[in-house]
Amino acid sequence: MKAPFWKLSGAGNDFVLLHGVPKGRSARALARRLCDRHAGIGADGLLVMTRRAGKVRLDYRNADGSRAFCANGSRCAVAWADAQGWLKGKNIQLETDRGPLPARLTGRNRVEIAMPAPRNLRLGLNLAVAGHPIQAHFVDTGVPHAVVFVPDIKKARVTELGRILRRHEAFGRAGANVDFVEIAGDALLIRTYERGVENETLACGTGIVAAAFVSRVLGFSGSRVKVKTRGGHTLSVSFGEGPRLEGPAETVFKGEIEL
Repeated sequence: MKAPFWKLSGAGNDFVLLHGVPKGRSARALARRLCDRHAGIGADGLLVMTRRAGKVRLDYRNADGSRAFCANGSRCAVAWADAQGWLKGKNIQLETDRGPLPARLTGRNRVEIAMPAPRNLRLGLNLAVAGHPIQAHFVDTGVPHAVVFVPDIKKARVTELGRILRRHEAFGRAGANVDFVEIAGDALLIRTYERGVENETLACGTGIVAAAFVSRVLGFSGSRVKVKTRGGHTLSVSFGEGPRLEGPAETVFKGEIEL
């Protein structure tokens, strides 16, 4: 059978989107197949969109098939739903595994989404990694993150150290995404190693919020933070009643694949 799909990008974080899961198929298996960059379409994750009783829902899977919350994926889902005519007005609510999240369109191919409240903050974790002392800060922003401040983001050993830190015992069995962050004036530069993808990605929405939140708590940043990703995009995080993430989200192409 042939199934239509959409390829989307949220600041370089790329996704395959399906309108529902075809009968007899599993989202987990489809994520593994479609996200494979050699034998599939290639993506960081799979977005499965449904609409029922007027409610728009996103179910997200990492490239390895594991279920997760994804901020950039959620923003892409909102942009796609708008393009399909599913939304009424610029302000909507997206149903996710982390509950309903308010979102709004802020411009052409730009979406802002309310994020889950940060939790389980632990500052100043002094860890030994590959024979090197590293200080990390832990916070869950919908996904657990370890934030590591570095003097030069270009020289950060993201893949090497991220692969080890991601499974460090300090972060429990679930592990954590690992964000390497440089303070650059009033902005942050970030590179992220993502679990479930098991590699560095061009952007990570929950990581951007984690970095901005920890930076704010430590007094490095204010209530609105600009964060530049490895892919060259700049997103903004604002803190009011809760964190909100705003940035680009667009459809790259549409196609059909034989399942």
